[in-house]
Amino acid sequence: MREEELHHGVHGHDNRRPSLVPDTSDTDANTIAGVWQVDATVRANDGDYWISDHIAEYKVKRASKLATDASPEPVAKGAKLTATGKLSRANWEDLAHHGFAGQQVKLQFKKAGAARYSTVKTVKSGTHGNLSTKVTVTAAGSWRWYFPGTTTTASSSRPGTR
Repeated sequence: MREEELHHGVHGHDNRRPSLVPDTSDTDANTIAGVWQVDATVRANDGDYWISDHIAEYKVKRASKLATDASPEPVAKGAKLTATGKLSRANWEDLAHHGFAGQQVKLQFKKAGAARYSTVKTVKSGTHGNLSTKVTVTAAGSWRWYFPGTTTTASSSRPGTR
């Protein structure tokens, strides 16, 4: 929503915009991600007004994506499985996803017939968002990566591989 749409003036009254909301910004568009506070000022036609600070908060988050692979497929019970993948997040400057480094990502397993995944291992994403770990297979089922998100980036999971 554009700034002009956010601030509606009353006819015949001062319609100046708050100095906190710039018309344009030379800063990185990604910096708007985070928790935003809502303040309100209501002005009546008789000149009376009401001000309330911090009436609500909302979160603006960048999207994240996970790529997942596991090998070998199929893998026998008791054998080692290598799970790889990549965590990336949206960049609002170039409208592309780029690797998201240094984040805790969970490798999860769902036993065949089970309703839920459970975390087997937590891995830190590499320099370009790369993920890799080895686990011993104990039962048939599905594997997936799960990223719980941050204050500026949404959570993400990828459908499991068998």
